Amino acid sequence: MNKRRSVEEIVAEINYDESKIPEYSIPPLLVKNDGSAVENSWDWMNFRRAEILNFYREEVFGDAPLLPEQMSREVLTVRHDALGGKAIRKEIRLTFTHQGHSRSWTMLLYIPVNASGKVPVVLGLNFKGNHASAGEDDVLITGLDLAGNPVSDERGCQSHRWPFEAIIDRGFAAATVCYHDIYPDFSGEDALRKSIYGLVYPQMSAADIHRKHSAIGAWAWGLSRMLDALGSEEHIDTDRAMVTGHSRLGKTALWAGAVDLRFKVVVSNDSGHGGAALFRRCIGENAEVLVTVFPHWFVSGFDKYAGKDADLPFDQHFLLSLIAPRTLCIGSATKDLWADPKGEFLAGVHASEVYWLFGVRGMPVSEHPAPDVNVTGEISYHLRTGEHEILLQDWEHYLDAAGKIFDRK
Repeated sequence: MNKRRSVEEIVAEINYDESKIPEYSIPPLLVKNDGSAVENSWDWMNFRRAEILNFYREEVFGDAPLLPEQMSREVLTVRHDALGGKAIRKEIRLTFTHQGHSRSWTMLLYIPVNASGKVPVVLGLNFKGNHASAGEDDVLITGLDLAGNPVSDERGCQSHRWPFEAIIDRGFAAATVCYHDIYPDFSGEDALRKSIYGLVYPQMSAADIHRKHSAIGAWAWGLSRMLDALGSEEHIDTDRAMVTGHSRLGKTALWAGAVDLRFKVVVSNDSGHGGAALFRRCIGENAEVLVTVFPHWFVSGFDKYAGKDADLPFDQHFLLSLIAPRTLCIGSATKDLWADPKGEFLAGVHASEVYWLFGVRGMPVSEHPAPDVNVTGEISYHLRTGEHEILLQDWEHYLDAAGKIFDRK
């Protein structure tokens, strides 16, 4: 776009009316860049998947950060009676060192205390710090103390988003890191320099970094490094890992699952546009809002798609297809029109084309389910009654879907 409009101007034109959605067609998944058709799963994995993955790297989320010269882990605290005696709680500092400088994050980890062998693990990032995600008052405070992200007096304020006790009761371990510690969620050079990119590209200009990298790319990379670190835990089976995220972190979980095949279950909760929802429906959040309010989430080249949602050369079923044939869970909420619940569902329906190549159905229904009805398949979906949020009800469906896969081992 030649002239950036104000947020107020953009939001004033947001459509929330299904009857005003323009006629649209879905870009084909199973046609390669040279115009030939994808014939089978081998063709998909060896050719078309790489084309779509490269497109998202170049145009949307960018490349992963350079691996630092060294990654180390240090166990800071251990409690063997966490969550009322149900869990072992560890706080583990992950330190990344490059050219004499370092960045550190602290990972909060809960493991079922009665684990007799290796257990599956849920990984995800949190918004306000580990201490805000846990209901225990002695968890270390994490998260950069930046404007807009105060960490003081925030203990337990988002513990409803991380029902650790319920996760432990289902036999899963759970690990989380505050996303601000990987890339502070603000646009501008100061946030970039405090991020992982500031460590590994100290001499590169902010503009050059933004051309090739993004905050979502950094957060997704951080999830993979968490999984690396969990490989040292004797009671965790990293071959049974579920990555999850809500809202912008749902976008992140999808990208993490796309680039890291070790995540066997990928969960997108209320991820909206840039996540699970189709742009071409032109309802709710759109590309112009994203690049205006959150330009750092994407590479700078994504800016050219602002105002062109109806004519994009791709749509988000492309992103979802990169999870196939692994388990994908999509969650929406009835009152979250900004995220376009129906568009999130339809993207899953269209991504099912790729699952068919592997001899599985993908999304088991084609009509948008009624609220609070769980649909479970290789692509699972539910529409929870309520607001833009992740609640125990959502977690129960995701854990059910993951359990069906992990229990097969």
